[in-house]
Amino acid sequence: MAPKTAKPQRPWQEVAKEAQDYRDSTIAELSPSAPSLPPNLPKDVTAIADEILHGNTVSITSLPPDEILKLLSTGQLTAVDVTNAYLRRAAVAQRLVNCITELLPSRAVKQAEELDAYYREHQRPMGPLHGLPISVKEHIGFKGLRCSTGYVSQYDRIPNEDAHVLQILQEAGAVFHCRTTEPQTMMHLETDSNLWGVTNNPYNKNLTSGGSSGGEGALISLHGSPLGIGSDVGGSIRNPAANCGIYGIKPTAFRIPTDGWGYAMAGADAIDSVLGPLSTSLSGLKLFMKTIIDAQPWLTEPAVIPMPWRDYQLPQDRPLRIGVLWHDGVVRPHPPITRALNMVTEELQRNGIEVVDFKPHLHDEAWAIISSLYFTDGGAWDSEAIDSSGEPWRPLSKWILKDNPCVKNLSVGEMSYWLEEREAYRKEYALHWNKFNVDLLLTPVGPGVAPKHNTAKYWCYTSQWNLLDYPGVVFPVTKVDKEKDHLSDEGKPLSGHDKDNRKLWDAEEFHGLPVCLQLVGRRFDDEKILAVLEHITSLVGLPF
Repeated sequence: MAPKTAKPQRPWQEVAKEAQDYRDSTIAELSPSAPSLPPNLPKDVTAIADEILHGNTVSITSLPPDEILKLLSTGQLTAVDVTNAYLRRAAVAQRLVNCITELLPSRAVKQAEELDAYYREHQRPMGPLHGLPISVKEHIGFKGLRCSTGYVSQYDRIPNEDAHVLQILQEAGAVFHCRTTEPQTMMHLETDSNLWGVTNNPYNKNLTSGGSSGGEGALISLHGSPLGIGSDVGGSIRNPAANCGIYGIKPTAFRIPTDGWGYAMAGADAIDSVLGPLSTSLSGLKLFMKTIIDAQPWLTEPAVIPMPWRDYQLPQDRPLRIGVLWHDGVVRPHPPITRALNMVTEELQRNGIEVVDFKPHLHDEAWAIISSLYFTDGGAWDSEAIDSSGEPWRPLSKWILKDNPCVKNLSVGEMSYWLEEREAYRKEYALHWNKFNVDLLLTPVGPGVAPKHNTAKYWCYTSQWNLLDYPGVVFPVTKVDKEKDHLSDEGKPLSGHDKDNRKLWDAEEFHGLPVCLQLVGRRFDDEKILAVLEHITSLVGLPF
C-alpha cells in the first residue's frame, strides 16, 4: 500500500534537522561526555578512537565478541563496564564518520544494570549473549522508537512492539546500545539520506562505507560495536562489511526472523530480503546465527524454516573442493581483488585444498531478472514515499529507480513471466554448480574495494546470490597496495559495465583500503560456509 499523497505537513529540512538534533541529544546524555575530536582529521580515522579514549574503554572494545562474553560470564567484566565502553566508542565513531541515528544510553545502561544484578544473585549469565552490546540498523523496529527506513515521509512511524529478532536477542542477554544509518530507499550500495546525511568510510572519508547497512559497517569497523544487525536484498550486509574490512553474512532466507522490521515493500517478496549479522570477528557471526536459531523462532513466526543449527563436519575421506569465480563474465574486478583471490587460492592449494576454476553462468541475465523483480510496482511506493515529503532524490535512488530500464509496473502476466525466469535460472545454476562438484565458491564481493561516493552501481557480485538465495560470508584478506596493484591492459572490455568499472580505479585513493572476499554456499549451507571459513582462516592465517 503506497503512502498517502498529501501536501507535506512541514518542510523536509525541518524533519531532517529534528532527526539530527535528536541524535545529537542522545549522545549528549553520556556522562561523562565523549571526548572531543582532534582538529584537522586525516582521511583515515581508524586510529583516532584509540588515541582519545580512556585505556579501559580501548581495552574492552578491542576484544572480539566471544572474549567479551567469556569475561562477562566469569565476572571479570560487568555488563555496565562493557556497555559504557561501547556507548562512548559509538559516540566517537558517530563524530568521525556519521554512522548512527541514535545512541541508547539510558536504555542500554538499565539493561546492563539488570544483567549485573542477575549475575550477582545467580552467579551465572542470563543467556548466551549476557551483557554483549549489539547495534541495530534503523529499520529494525523498536517499540516506541521511530522507524523511518530512510524516508523523511516515514519519520513519524513508530512500532508498537520490538521486532522478533530483537526480542530473541534481549532474552539471550544482549544489550542494544545504538541504532545505525541507512540510505534513502535502502536500495543503495552507499549510505546516504536526507535524514542523516552521508556515512563515510573509516579508512577514507572520500569513499563510501557501503550500503544499505553502511552505518553498521562503519561503526563496527571503528569498534563502536562488536556485533550488529543488518539486512540484505542485493548486497546490503556483504558490501559494507567488505568496504569496511569486517565480517558479515547474508543467510539463506527464512532462517532468521524478519517480523517487525520496517521494510518499505513488505509483501513484495519476489526477492527475499534477509536479516543477518556484521561483526569484528568471525566468531561473532556464528554467535548471532546460533543464538537466534537455537531459540526456535519458527514456533512464533511461521515463515521461518524449522531447521535447527547444525554442526558441519569437514569431509574426512577427501579434500575440500573450492570453486573460484575469478570474474562474472561481465565485469573484471579491480587488481587488488584479483590479487586477493590469488593469495587465498595459492594458500589453499599449499594446504591440501582442491581449487577449481568456476566458470560464470549467465550472470548478466541474473541481473535482468532480479532488477525486474525488485520494484514490481514500477517503483510507485518508493517514489511516493520520497515525493510526498518534498525531500530531494539522492543520486543512487534516482539511478536504481528512474534510470534502471528494468523497473516497470508489472501486470499479472509479466510478474508470472519473471517469476518463471527466476525459477528456471535457479534450476540452471544448480545444474551448473553440479558440473564443477565444488563444496563452496570463493568470489569477489564487488568489482572493486570501497568506491568513491555515488559511484557504486554494479551490484552483481552480491545480488547474484540473492537471486539464487545462496548464503554468503564476507571476510578480510589484505589491503590495497599501490605498488602491487596495477590496472593492466586486459584487451577488449567484457562489457560496457567493465569499461565503466575500469574508469573507477584509483590506486592513490584506494591505497591502504581493506580487500575482502566472499565464500558462497548453496541454499541452507549457512553452517557450512562459516565452518569452512573458520577452518580456512586458521589453516592459512587470514587476514594476511
